[in-house]
Amino acid sequence: MNARLENTKGEVTKEKLMNDLRLVVADAEELLRATTGVSGEKVSSVRERIQESLAAAKMRLSAAEVSIVAKTKMAAGVTDEYVHENPWRVVGVGAAVGVIVGMLIGRGR
Repeated sequence: MNARLENTKGEVTKEKLMNDLRLVVADAEELLRATTGVSGEKVSSVRERIQESLAAAKMRLSAAEVSIVAKTKMAAGVTDEYVHENPWRVVGVGAAVGVIVGMLIGRGR
């Protein structure tokens, strides 16, 4: 899992929102299990609304995951195409980044 869930501007990412939604769904499911033996008209009504909300949240979460996977695959495809079209440019950039990282590591010693 990505340890950094906020971008440089402090905005919450889609991954963070999805993780939060997963936690809410898990908590709601646990609440439903905990109140299984409790009876009463009001409790029954609340349980029904929670179940409907959970079903909707699970559908949205699933759709968001599909969207993220599709976008990731598209980005990987574009990157792959660029690398195949510009191999020496990519090698040059990689080498430059390696030199910079090496210099920064060398300074720290």
